[in-house]
Amino acid sequence: MAEHRDVKAVGRYIPVSTRKTRLVVDMIRGRSANEAMDVLRFTHNAGSDPVAKVLRSAIANAEQNFGLSRDDLFVSAASADEGPTRRWRRFGARGRFKPIQKGSSHITIVLRERAQAGS
Repeated sequence: MAEHRDVKAVGRYIPVSTRKTRLVVDMIRGRSANEAMDVLRFTHNAGSDPVAKVLRSAIANAEQNFGLSRDDLFVSAASADEGPTRRWRRFGARGRFKPIQKGSSHITIVLRERAQAGS
């Protein structure tokens, strides 16, 4: 029985909110690696560039470290977790201030080799 190897890449402290990143991550989960790269290339969301960068890193890890082919890989798991929130304030009229919160994300992508039909 062939052993399926998981290849993982993590992007931490990405300055895009988790909500925006999860929309993009949900689009590529379960797709082949090449198809996921095509989807990300033509998606115009704020989270698509950081997710594409992490996916490219996962593909490079698979090819360099484990000798796997890009055509046999698929996205078995992908998640966007909440990172630290940067908080500061902008002063407003009449002595008030407006709180500003900038979110960040931790993106994790796990690739797996697709099982061969002939094996």
